[in-house]
Amino acid sequence: MDAIKGKTVLITGASRGIGEAAVRAFAKAGANVVLAARDTASITAIAQDIGPQAIAIGCDVTDAAQVQAAVDQAVSRFGGLDILIGNAGVIEPIGSIEAIEPADWSRAVDVNLKGVFHGMRAALPVMQAQGHGTIITISSGAAHNPLDGWSAYCASKAGAAMLTACAHAENGNKGLRIMGLSPGTVATDMQRVIKASGVGPVAKLDWEDHIPADWPARALLWMCGADADDWLGQEVSLRDETIRRRVGLT
Repeated sequence: MDAIKGKTVLITGASRGIGEAAVRAFAKAGANVVLAARDTASITAIAQDIGPQAIAIGCDVTDAAQVQAAVDQAVSRFGGLDILIGNAGVIEPIGSIEAIEPADWSRAVDVNLKGVFHGMRAALPVMQAQGHGTIITISSGAAHNPLDGWSAYCASKAGAAMLTACAHAENGNKGLRIMGLSPGTVATDMQRVIKASGVGPVAKLDWEDHIPADWPARALLWMCGADADDWLGQEVSLRDETIRRRVGLT
């Protein structure tokens, strides 16, 4: 894709699932890819498999300094940062509000909401100086629909969705493209955790009910092009058959 070739993309949570699938899709499309995750062994192996257009950076998104360092390294290595995908996320803790440990609930907020903020805060000055850039937050239907046992995930994802809308309100007139992707249920390790919990309707789904991780990866590629501009400041939902057709998914 012309919108991707030669561009530099940083993806958090790049060690597996949607993150890894997106890294490989962007690399195949000709982008320079920066893999950021806590699991340095996994992202290093993925980057080595891709080749010199990929670098792996150990990064905990709950630490603003580490996220800033990842952005700085991306700019130093490739000369800029065109795309940021805030993908790192956790589903746990799953359980009733009164039974969850406060530290565990706060951890979900630190990753799912503050991690997105740290990425935006580090990337925005670079993109503003360039006069262009795309930021995509991986959202969820849980950001807009309360689910039994998922208070930490629902609340943190709702915050990230609003943060993304605010970021577009502040930067949409500066040449930046900011939006969210709500992929639906995806066949990743997160679904195994949900299944094992036995809590809520998603836990009752079979593995075959979930879409493959390459579907949201392909949607992310599409979202970086002008055809997705109607959704700037909003969320693209892969549950929408119209969107699936636009992306070319079957």
